[in-house]
Amino acid sequence: MTENSLDVRWKWLILVAAIGFVLYLLGPVLSPFVAAALFAYLFNPLVEVLERRGVGRAWGVSLVFIVLTLALVGIVLVLIPFIERQIANFLEQLPRWTAWAQNVASPWVEAHLGISLGSFDSQGIVGMLQAHWKEAGGFAAAVVAGVSKSGFAVLGWVLNAVIVPVAAFYLLRDWNIVVDRVHALIPRSIEPVVVRLARESDETLGGFLRGQLSVMIVLGIIYGLGLWMVGISVGPLIGMIAGLISFVPYLGAIVGVGMGIIAALVQYQDWFHVLLVLAVFAIGQTLEGYVLVPKLVGDRIGMHPVAVMFAILAGGQLFGFVGVLLALPIAAIVMVLLRYAYERYTQSEMYQDVGEEPQIVVAGDLSRAATTVVATETIIVTGHARAQEPPAKP
Repeated sequence: MTENSLDVRWKWLILVAAIGFVLYLLGPVLSPFVAAALFAYLFNPLVEVLERRGVGRAWGVSLVFIVLTLALVGIVLVLIPFIERQIANFLEQLPRWTAWAQNVASPWVEAHLGISLGSFDSQGIVGMLQAHWKEAGGFAAAVVAGVSKSGFAVLGWVLNAVIVPVAAFYLLRDWNIVVDRVHALIPRSIEPVVVRLARESDETLGGFLRGQLSVMIVLGIIYGLGLWMVGISVGPLIGMIAGLISFVPYLGAIVGVGMGIIAALVQYQDWFHVLLVLAVFAIGQTLEGYVLVPKLVGDRIGMHPVAVMFAILAGGQLFGFVGVLLALPIAAIVMVLLRYAYERYTQSEMYQDVGEEPQIVVAGDLSRAATTVVATETIIVTGHARAQEPPAKP
């Protein structure tokens, strides 16, 4: 490695460290802009579809914003009160759940498996949850009252509420320009590799953010509607929970089946509704495996279920809830980098066997002067040799 290449690498290392330090210092200020950039990244393909159909870029961005604003208003007016009613219904039935667990499930487990589940203060836990839920109605008012005491906090909330949509609009409108300018700053010597890794990361990350989120929403709707049609009173809430945690393979189905079976046994106390619950999740898993994932996600992520669970646990351990949310997107990009590193390793001298002795091949016109040509691992020798006497005739 030449001295010049070492100097270039040191310069890059210093530059990356300086940029990382500045980003660390500006972290609180950058939060709304990061949210706006994520929004622009997610919905840029939709704007490009509108462009291909003859809609101008600015009009396409405006149309996307109008649709998303209406959807957000609908969620606030319809979905949040519905979720609140579902949670209240669940807490009303919680004493029946705990009574079933103590009087039916625990004796059955102890009689058939010989495992004692012990005793716990279920009434105290239920009372605590119900009390906190009743107080939750005034939580927003308490937060607003507390925040209103700080003018800077109110100003920060207002600024974020204004900055995020405005920055997202302009970033989404000028997304292609921003990408082209960033591309122009890449050193020409590493431009092909960076473009390739960026393209693969975009496919992988986009496959997760757009595809997996779509799968989660669709599964939540399927499970919720299915359990509601079966007659489970808290079925929509169970379906939403199972759909939201379905980004971990099989975890959503396992949790949903467990909660659905308990709800069916507590509410109906028969096995017919248990079989209906199992049928709902069997249909959901079949659609996920053969329709939703192949169509919406495909094989762009390619993460093993064990790697998914490790990434989520590691993200939660290192950065808490935010780490859990960002674990899989970051892991998807890291997988692209690891695949590239593996490719470079298998093509390097460290992996390939370069210790074999070169082969010696004698060829050519032996009457010419001796020359030596070395090509890769084969040495071709041509030279002068004394002509041999023809064999004597008998």
